[in-house]
Amino acid sequence: MTVALCTGGTGSFGSLFARHALSLGWQVRVFSRDELKQAELRKQLTGDVRFMLGDVRDVARLKWAARGADVVVHAAALKRVDACEYDPLECVNTNVVGTANVLTAAIDEKVYAGVLLSSDKAVHPVNTYGASKLLAEKVWVGGNIYGNPDSRFSVVRYGNIRGSRGSILEHAKSGPPLVIRDPDATRFWINQQQAVDLVHHAIEHAQGGEIYVPKLTASRLGDLLPNAPVGDGLEQGEKLHEQLISDEEARRTYDLGSHFLITSQEPEDGVRVPGAFRYVSGS
Repeated sequence: MTVALCTGGTGSFGSLFARHALSLGWQVRVFSRDELKQAELRKQLTGDVRFMLGDVRDVARLKWAARGADVVVHAAALKRVDACEYDPLECVNTNVVGTANVLTAAIDEKVYAGVLLSSDKAVHPVNTYGASKLLAEKVWVGGNIYGNPDSRFSVVRYGNIRGSRGSILEHAKSGPPLVIRDPDATRFWINQQQAVDLVHHAIEHAQGGEIYVPKLTASRLGDLLPNAPVGDGLEQGEKLHEQLISDEEARRTYDLGSHFLITSQEPEDGVRVPGAFRYVSGS
């Protein structure tokens, strides 16, 4: 039986991944620091699932959680741009140091596959959150160099998940009136099944060091929420357009049909993207 540990396991992605893994007959370890969300999710899941309270800042607890695991999916992070701008050190401690702790536990426990969830904001970052995810990617991929040679660490990088708790679309449905800072701003969107499927693909196929990037649609915020009030411009740390693959990364990016693969090793079934390739939400 495959044993999968998912940090941030009670978040929007984590709960989706737990359902997916349980449907495959895997044992799932849901690791998070929110006891209320764990209690709520416990009522919804059936199968071999274990709930583990803990924080990614606690490497000793992570080693316990990873003991005997085959797969680690690292989804835990501080994700709000405004909160990370206000408390940058807290962001670093969770998103960078926490990632190093999860990686340490995965290496020490000799997991077979580790997948980090990243963000389009890691590409040419202009805010603390994006910078922390860029560093998290570097730390995670580095596990292939100084880790167990039988372990494979890869990254899945995407935009906003439709239907997630932090999504502006969900906020617009249930929260107070949402102000759009700039209606011309564009964002990438991925549906929930796409996100889970790409992570599963990385678990099954990664050789170590790859960054998987899905092919996504992008939308102008003014078109998504045409009736929302408009603010007076983007706030600090916000971009007008997001980018999923940097111009520099494009030189080692391959088109695999359903997704792009950033890798230093040419895949057997991929086609290198053109030299002028750009993957920007506003293009």
